[in-house]
This record gives sequence, structure tokens and C-alpha cells, in this order.
Amino acid sequence: MPRCFARTGVALGFGLAAFVAAHASVQASDTGVKIGVLTDMSGPASDATGPGSVAAAQMAIEDFGGQALGKPIVLVSANHQNKPDIGATIARTWYDVDKVDLILDVPVSAVGLAVQAVSREKQRLLIVHGTGTADFTGKFCTPYSMQWAFNTVALATGTAREVVKRGGDSWFFLTADYAFGHALERDASKVILESGGKIIGAVRHPFATPDLSSFVVQAQASKAKIIGLAAGPPDNTNAIKLGGEFGVFQGGQQMAGLLVLITDVHALGLKAAQGLVLTTAFYWDMDEATRAWSKRFYAKVNHMPTMWQAGVYSSVKHYLEAVKTAGTDDAIKVAAAMRAKPVEDVFARHGTLRPDGLMVHDLLLVQVKTPEESKYPWDYYKVLTTIPGDQAFAAPDSACSLIK
Repeated sequence: MPRCFARTGVALGFGLAAFVAAHASVQASDTGVKIGVLTDMSGPASDATGPGSVAAAQMAIEDFGGQALGKPIVLVSANHQNKPDIGATIARTWYDVDKVDLILDVPVSAVGLAVQAVSREKQRLLIVHGTGTADFTGKFCTPYSMQWAFNTVALATGTAREVVKRGGDSWFFLTADYAFGHALERDASKVILESGGKIIGAVRHPFATPDLSSFVVQAQASKAKIIGLAAGPPDNTNAIKLGGEFGVFQGGQQMAGLLVLITDVHALGLKAAQGLVLTTAFYWDMDEATRAWSKRFYAKVNHMPTMWQAGVYSSVKHYLEAVKTAGTDDAIKVAAAMRAKPVEDVFARHGTLRPDGLMVHDLLLVQVKTPEESKYPWDYYKVLTTIPGDQAFAAPDSACSLIK
């Protein structure tokens, strides 16, 4: 039995008792709108998603007024433990038994794709924030699933194109040796070469290898201007830490993170992460609106929001507004209303939900500040440029059956 955290309203419970109680309480009000946050509560993505994603969803519900279609909105949450079978099982139970209308978050692409298959079968809505594979809105696209915060193509190509423009025209890749890492390296390499840069080399390391020292030394010895980190946590943060210890930045090289979150930078500290260049969909300190919302979020979870957590808030608000417009929680009608309205909020700038399910919006190229440049807690990024959504995200994939 998967470990779940759920009940009517929002609370975190543990074990079988909470799972059974959640079923009973949700069934008692199964004519209203119900939203489920399916996330990583205890693994490597828990800081970047987890309880913070639940808090973001609750904030959106509260800001909407707490009711939809004349009934209180119910929020449940569960831990998929980064296992596709557990994620699919929880999703099936939520859709079938608990009558959940929308599942959110779902970090880790393997889990996201497994839940997407259930969403397609049950014809219920799914919006992912931590699932990055571009295949989600490509060959696996469905009318019921949406990718809200990012995909691997946008992060890899956005970072690579902008860094090459700024003179970072020679690259060496530190690549995690699995599908996600390979996709990041492939997508970034394509853009680097198209932009007039060159690839000096690459080294591939096992996922979650305990010691990346020899790999970082190889990248440093390459003399490439940019060391591209084609990996997610924990490999990306380990490489950044070692880069600081080995004097990579002091030697004039930069690291470009193809997937780095602000919680990763916080865990590393500015001394280790300074100089890192990365692309993000959200930065808490961008303007007055992002600061005000982020401070509310901080009061709930004691850290500033990641782009995934801010994206959860955005998608829940947009979904609830669409429910109100459509006058129903019917999946297809709500999805149509979501696509008909631009997404312009604390998270998204110039956002549009495409027919393939990808929410296209502006991204930010940022550089991590030095300790001396940082003036207050979580003052971590210098915004180098805004990348318009139509440049950051690729054109719709012809493999998607929804693209005509």
C-alpha cells in the first residue's frame, strides 16, 4: 500500500489509516471539485515539490474563495515515492473511488508518464510541474494532460542559446547516464552548434554516483568556457559543489545548469554555487507581485518557492477560473476554457496553453550571485535576460495526435 498524505481540506497524515480515512471523507462530498497533489514527500524532489506544492495549491484555493460550483473545494495529497507503479495506483484510486477531478505536480518523468496513461484512460485532468520530458506533450500527448512549468527542451535550449550569445561558445558536458541526462545534452548540443558554438567533449557518469570528482576534473581540464550540467538532483548539486571546491569558477570557467532549482542553490550556499548560469520559469524576487506572493508562501513552508511550486499555484488558479467559466468540472469543457484564456499571473508572463497541452510562457536566464552581491536572505539570482516563450519552447511535436 503506498504511503499517502490526505484528507478533506489539507493536512498531512501517515499510513493506511490516513489512506482509508481520506477515501471516506472524499466520497462524502464527491459532487464538488476535488484536486489531488501527487508528489514526492520524502525523496530527492521533496524540497522542490512535496509539502510546498501542497501549500501552493491550498493558497490558490483560498485565493479563489474556497468554493467552486457552489461547494467547498476539496484538496488531497499523496506521496508517490518516485515509483511509477505507486503513482499510477494512487491516481487510479483517486479518479475511480475519490472522484478527484484534477491531479497536480507529479515530479519525475517516469511517474508523470505512468499517471498520464491513467489520466487518458479515465478521461480526467492531469497537470504536471516536475515532469520534464518533452514526450509528455509529444508522442504521449492527450486532451486531458498539461505540462505547466517547463520541459527539457526549453531549459536546455534556453540556457544554451543565451549563454552562447554571451560568449560561452565552447562547452563540455557532465551528463547523467540515463534518458533524462541524454535528452538534456542532446537538446543543448543542437542549439549550441546551430548558434555557432562548439562541443569540446562530454563525460557520462552513473546517476546519483557518490563521487563526481574525477568527472569534474575532466571537465575542468577541457578548458571549455562552459561546463554544461546535463543532470538533475542530486548529481547537479554535487557537481556544482565540487566545481567550487576545485576552483572551476575562479579559473574562468562557468557551469551552466540545465535543471537547477532555487532550493538546490540554497542547499549549496552561494560560496559553492556562485557564477552558475541557469534557466528558470520563476524567481521570487523578480517584482513586487512575485515578492508579495512568495513571502506568503515562505510563511507557510519556511523557504522561497521553486518554479514548480509557483507553477502549482498558477495552474490551480487557472483551472478553478476555467471551472467557473465553464460552469462544470467536466474535463474536456474545463480544458477548453483553460486554453481559451491567456495565463498571466504571479508565475507566468505571456502564457498560452497550446492544444498539445504545453503551457508556453516566458523564462528567465539567471546567474547565481556571489556572497558579496547578495544583500538579504534568498537574494540569489541576477536576471540576465528574459527569454520569450516562443523562443524558449519548441514548436509542437508532429508526433502529438492533437496537432493538425
